[in-house]
Amino acid sequence: MSLQKKDFSKWYIDTIQKADLMDYTPVRGCIAFKPDGYEIWEHIQAEMDRRFKETGHRNAYFPMLIPESFFEKEKDHIEGFSPELPWVTEAAGEKLEERLALRPTSETMIGHLYSDWIKSYRDLPVLINQWANVFRWEKKTLPFIRTSEFLWQEGHTAHADEEEAREETMQMLNIYKEVVEELLAIPVYDGQKTPSERFAGAIDTFSIEAMMKDGKAVQAGTSHYLGTKFAEAFDIKYLTKENKHEFVHTTSWGTSTRLIGSVIMTHGDEQGLVLPPRIAPTQVVLIPVGPWKKNPAIMEKLDEVFAELKERVIRVRLDDSDQSPGYKFNEWELKGVPVRVELGPRDLEKNEALIKARDEEEKVAVALPTIADCVEGALNTMQTRLLEKARAFRENHSHTHVDSLEQLAKHIAEYAEKGEIPGWVLAGWCGEDACEEKVKDETKFTTRNIPFNPPTTKSACINCGKESKHTVWFARAY
Repeated sequence: MSLQKKDFSKWYIDTIQKADLMDYTPVRGCIAFKPDGYEIWEHIQAEMDRRFKETGHRNAYFPMLIPESFFEKEKDHIEGFSPELPWVTEAAGEKLEERLALRPTSETMIGHLYSDWIKSYRDLPVLINQWANVFRWEKKTLPFIRTSEFLWQEGHTAHADEEEAREETMQMLNIYKEVVEELLAIPVYDGQKTPSERFAGAIDTFSIEAMMKDGKAVQAGTSHYLGTKFAEAFDIKYLTKENKHEFVHTTSWGTSTRLIGSVIMTHGDEQGLVLPPRIAPTQVVLIPVGPWKKNPAIMEKLDEVFAELKERVIRVRLDDSDQSPGYKFNEWELKGVPVRVELGPRDLEKNEALIKARDEEEKVAVALPTIADCVEGALNTMQTRLLEKARAFRENHSHTHVDSLEQLAKHIAEYAEKGEIPGWVLAGWCGEDACEEKVKDETKFTTRNIPFNPPTTKSACINCGKESKHTVWFARAY
């Protein structure tokens, strides 16, 4: 049995360390992003930032330290985050009069400032995004997926009415879905969170949920309609055209560097990373093979290919190190480089080169005059192929035949006996917290979301058997 199937967590940690994406630091749950790991985030960040700005949002930055009193203004918010908050209690050798939290999110600080910034209907809407680091003092950590400090973006908007705020909430969820599917090649289910799973202080929370190769779920992005709860807590009012004071309606939405972990867990294999071309730090590697040092024409041709690919804004590297070709092949496959180009004396004689896509077994011979077009085509094809493969995997591990808690327990046991993953289960839910909690307690399956477009609908609750109010995805999750 492969390590990926035998011990997925070990495979994951081994892979990200061997691929040189990150390193551990002396502080528990805090990692250092190495250049390749951070560049993946930069490509995700660039695409999201472009889309945010196209929809009228602007970037700003807010302080990391938040006074304790700010959290106490919104009761649900402080209760939701209290167990995870790290506190600063002393500075310059003196005890602080008020504790300062390292931000878990910035709703409270931004709420405080918006109360000063927003006075009139002319000031609305406020469409602001922040790229920042946040802190959640997690008991159990996993690099990229769940860490004590992580990088993310958080959008915070204010609107004149509920309709406009809800439109914003869904617009941003749709942007997340498009980016994750088109850029990361990860298919997601979009839908609404159950009340027990929604953001602390939100009226409604919506999410995109992704399936990893071990069958577990990753919440890949969330968008929240906050109503007027934070506006009331922080007194964010505006003067209407009719000269009346009204509370604004606010939203918040965020994605984080857990998307890096999601890419690895969705596409990686026994050889290491498999990176979608659109986010790969190196998209193409050129490798001379055979006795190339005795034949200068090989390097001359590779230099030409390198320049041509660079001109097309393809991220390319030329590996002319002294390592053997076999070592280089393994090393670049481990790092997940999407396309490898090999050129040796025989290839040069034929006026062709060999192209190998990271996720395919076979090498393909292509004519050297067409190499740039062929490489570009291989990158585009691989991007599409990875999404199709991930979607097929998800469909094969999404189950709609489970209608009771007993059936779910049997389903899990049967798959465990076969050494296979139980995947996700679509089931009915009556809407009672007790039924949701019982499923979690007995199976470790939690509600992921109430999908907008479920493959089928369920009429009875998975636990109590009463008429269901919702059809819900259940799964084990990170």
